[in-house]
Amino acid sequence: MTLSSFLAQILNSLQYGLLLFLISSGLTLIFGVLGVINLAHGSLYMIGAYTAFVVARAVGSLWIALPVAMLGGILLGSLLERFLFRYFYKREHLDQVLLTFALILLFEEGRSLLVGNDFYSVPIPAALDFSIPIVEGFSYAAYRFVVIVCCLVLAAALFVWIERTKMGAIIRAAAERPEMVDALGIDPRRVHLTVFAVGTALALTAGALNAPLSSVYPNMGDNLLIISFVVVVIGGLGSVSGAFWSALLIGLIDTMGKAYAPKASGLAIYVLMAIVLLWRPNGLFGQRGT
Repeated sequence: MTLSSFLAQILNSLQYGLLLFLISSGLTLIFGVLGVINLAHGSLYMIGAYTAFVVARAVGSLWIALPVAMLGGILLGSLLERFLFRYFYKREHLDQVLLTFALILLFEEGRSLLVGNDFYSVPIPAALDFSIPIVEGFSYAAYRFVVIVCCLVLAAALFVWIERTKMGAIIRAAAERPEMVDALGIDPRRVHLTVFAVGTALALTAGALNAPLSSVYPNMGDNLLIISFVVVVIGGLGSVSGAFWSALLIGLIDTMGKAYAPKASGLAIYVLMAIVLLWRPNGLFGQRGT
């Protein structure tokens, strides 16, 4: 193991973990506040990546694609919550699973009709198509640094919103004690709409940010959905801080495992999840059972 390869894996794990956080933070909020098992969350990540591809191809700029993905996520999430999910909150989890599975099929068919089934690439912006020297003999791609910074800025904004605003306090109360929201006379529909819109926007933004770093292809969100659920379980339902630290931990274990122990890497994160569930069934940052 050389210093340059070790630093590369550390930075890669940080970037991957932060992208996982953008996806899983929305998932944990939706799951923790709304009680919905949204299997279509991975498809939302895919939609963000295809949005980056379509917009970048049309206007030649990824920087326009990013706000388009974020605003499109807010609009899509609002529409999904208002016209679909709102009617499933009090229904059985099986009904919710069937709804979100139907959405996966709908999104995949829509993607196939609009852009086909080919693999696409999104070019890195020309201004960021260079590497930054870190140590002698090792440079790291500038765009990857930008992805890290963008994720950190979004994470900081989300933390401030959750911890320092009135709506954030309401969301925390709804995640920990849902009955408090009704007792205080707060309209739960507004809370649900806001949470779902923000969660969807984060997933689309993650997909758009990562599009230049990987191919854009059908079903690209499936594996990330599974890992995001692992992040949510380890961090604790409804805990944004739990999702943050859990995502960084999973990013480190997965990236280092693939680099230095590829045969065990696929198993390591699930073993970790099993250990956490045995030790703290509500997750590392979840509420302890009474």
